[in-house]
Amino acid sequence: MTEILPPGAPRDPHSAADPGRPPTTGATGATGSAAAEGPDGEIALRLRAGDPEALRLAYDRHARVVHTVALRVLQSHHDAEDVTQQVFVRAWRGRGGLDPERGGLGPWLIGITRRQIADRLALRERERAAAEGAVRAGPPPPVGPRPEQVVDVVVVADELDRLPETQRRVVRLAFYDDLTQQQISSVTGLPLGTVKSHLRRGVDRMRRRWEAGGAAPGA
Repeated sequence: MTEILPPGAPRDPHSAADPGRPPTTGATGATGSAAAEGPDGEIALRLRAGDPEALRLAYDRHARVVHTVALRVLQSHHDAEDVTQQVFVRAWRGRGGLDPERGGLGPWLIGITRRQIADRLALRERERAAAEGAVRAGPPPPVGPRPEQVVDVVVVADELDRLPETQRRVVRLAFYDDLTQQQISSVTGLPLGTVKSHLRRGVDRMRRRWEAGGAAPGA
């Protein structure tokens, strides 16, 4: 029942019916909007001020919802866990943009979650496109020598080891070190004619053995 006061009677200054009663203010001095009231409002104010404990409280209250939203879209527990972690990393780094008067802590975190999910889906698309491009490009070319080349190298090395020491050294300097006959003469101290003779006899001897063993003549 509404109390009827006589004309001119003063109203109770604490009465809710008093139209002149000023809006309630919190400890921070902000007006008491729904967004800034309750535990989330206090956590949001502390988080914006850079209180690490507020970030932990925000995680305790909202991580499950963030993870559920991410899992529902991404269908991957691993990706959902990564997104959840990134959401709170972004929340901490971007805490200056949190305004409890414009929206609650929960909706603000969900907004970050949606952006992180979009980034993860875009990354998946890039990875899928890269994989499809690799498939279209075909298998990579074979690396290294062909088997027959390996066999030829082994045969050459074996036959080279069968030559007399001086011939072997001359042939090695000519074909492995790519020295000219004049350079071989300078390195070994052998006369140029002797170098030519050793080189010719060594190569002829190796060729006869290759042909007798069925090795490729061009080896």
